[in-house]
Amino acid sequence: MIGATSSLVLGGDIGGTKTRLGVFSISEGRPHLLLEKTYPSAEYKGLLFILREFIEGHIRVASACLGVAGPVIRGVVKTTNLPWVISTVSLQKELHIERTEVINDLVANAYGIAMLRNSDFETLNKGRKVEGNAGLISAGTGLGEAVLFWDGEKYIPSPSEGGHIEFGPRNRLEIRLLEYLFSRFDHVSYERILSGAGIFNIYQFLRGSGNFGQEPDWLTQRIRMEDPAAVITEMAWLKKNRLCVETINLFTSIYGAAAGNLCLKVMALGGIYLGGGITPRLIWKLKDGTFMKAFKEKGRYSTLMAQVSVKAILNDRTALLGAAYRAMKLLERGRGPKG
Repeated sequence: MIGATSSLVLGGDIGGTKTRLGVFSISEGRPHLLLEKTYPSAEYKGLLFILREFIEGHIRVASACLGVAGPVIRGVVKTTNLPWVISTVSLQKELHIERTEVINDLVANAYGIAMLRNSDFETLNKGRKVEGNAGLISAGTGLGEAVLFWDGEKYIPSPSEGGHIEFGPRNRLEIRLLEYLFSRFDHVSYERILSGAGIFNIYQFLRGSGNFGQEPDWLTQRIRMEDPAAVITEMAWLKKNRLCVETINLFTSIYGAAAGNLCLKVMALGGIYLGGGITPRLIWKLKDGTFMKAFKEKGRYSTLMAQVSVKAILNDRTALLGAAYRAMKLLERGRGPKG
């Protein structure tokens, strides 16, 4: 049995597409990964089924923290993009781990930032180093946000569901995009655009407009057979189809504007971080100036925005590391939340 008497911790990053679990040892005040497995979330009826399969009676941990995509209220979360309900109390009972905590996945991601190395970031805007709040925005299966409040000594991550606020168009093209999405959805949030499904939404809008070229048969076939967002991104990178190029241009510009909105809302003079699964795959586009142009265009505050540090997170284990960090802190306190 792994960790029969030792103080190992369990960290988890639970998203709409995949669930990643890891067992960590603790040394020098940091978690160190010993064992990791990834599971396709949609193939399981609930998180407990995955946890039981992962542990299999061979792993014993002293504390656990799971970052889950969705709002956590009194220790319970109904996942945003999965039909799961996850409860801290149920996890404690089923897994026999008293020191257990469930937190929002973006909060886990925010905790993980401090665990990263310089090589885990790509700087989009150097800005100025200022002590103050920071913000995290992450496009992936959905769109997540979190705030890192600065208390004068350290950052305190706090959850946000800002990805679900109403999309605010900035020009006529985006107004037409909003009108198109209103014809399909009752509520048009930023997540309808800044996500994997959002990339395809933008593509369908531009394709239907007839102003950005045609969709060739080979592309129709690939989109039908594969992940549309991945295909569109690849074709844009290779510059093989104008529709795909314009889709990623529009996505990146709206992503930059949304990140700028978050920066202003929380006065994130300590910096803005980009997380999520889309960010590393789109880093070639995020670096070409489209993102930062939209980020800075805030009228009278454009000069201020140009001074904000903006970094893309390239390490896809950030949320897992953050969850492990929180599990370590539970262990240090000697007690865990009771739900």
